[in-house]
Amino acid sequence: MPLDLNAVGKSSAPKTVSWKADEALLYAIGVGAGQDDPLAELAFTTENSDGVEQRVLPTFGAILTQFRGASKLDIGTFNPAMLVHAEQSTNLAGALPASGELEVSSTITGIYDKGSGALVVSETTGREPGAGEPLVTTRSALFIRGEGGFGIPGPRDEWAVPERDADVVLEASTRPDQALLYRLSGDHNPLHSDPAFASRAGFPRPILHGMCTYGVVGRVLLNALADGDPARFDTLSGRFSKPVFPGERLRISVWNDGDRHLFRVNGERGDVVLDRGSFVLRSA
Repeated sequence: MPLDLNAVGKSSAPKTVSWKADEALLYAIGVGAGQDDPLAELAFTTENSDGVEQRVLPTFGAILTQFRGASKLDIGTFNPAMLVHAEQSTNLAGALPASGELEVSSTITGIYDKGSGALVVSETTGREPGAGEPLVTTRSALFIRGEGGFGIPGPRDEWAVPERDADVVLEASTRPDQALLYRLSGDHNPLHSDPAFASRAGFPRPILHGMCTYGVVGRVLLNALADGDPARFDTLSGRFSKPVFPGERLRISVWNDGDRHLFRVNGERGDVVLDRGSFVLRSA
């Protein structure tokens, strides 16, 4: 049985996910907070620094909703080895508390024919208890190779690199053990830690989680463009295009367009690793 195109519109039953302050701190360290300067990001890495209130990196919202809270929805049968995380978007209505609880549910919003494969798009929301509107909304696209050919085209993406030099170029480092730190936030896929598994997947060594790269980039952009204020974070989106190996440096090219910033990320070997990026801020 192939992909079930009738899965579009199906939603999961609400599920409650909770977190404590230490989990938010661990996530921040997992995406590089305090890595270059242990005193530079104490609001994200400590809970008891004098005069510093603990704050939470906005991209932690994707971990809470999509990777901890979302129930799997049946989309038919396919070879899981042919699945890759293609796109990710995270939207916050406000800053995440240091600890709390969300009611999470997911919906399949589209299954599209991309020729060589299928793109399965879902939306996940997380609401605080008693709230009407979601605090966190994530959108994710999974590309499943070999499952195309059913003739349902997807929406057009109008993103394009501006015809000028980047307005800002930022650098971000990753540690050789970055994947080992990041996996403690919940993603234990051996592709990112087991050399034998990575070899079977065609890589010379374990690769960094795409969502770790996404979190590193989100943190660097927040610090550089919003003075590290999570309350100004609106939306971060991008498309995963090439793997990053732990220990590589990242180069983030940014084009400013008001409160919206387009960006593209290159890895140390020159490949574009995160493409078609958009970072939207709220006014201060």
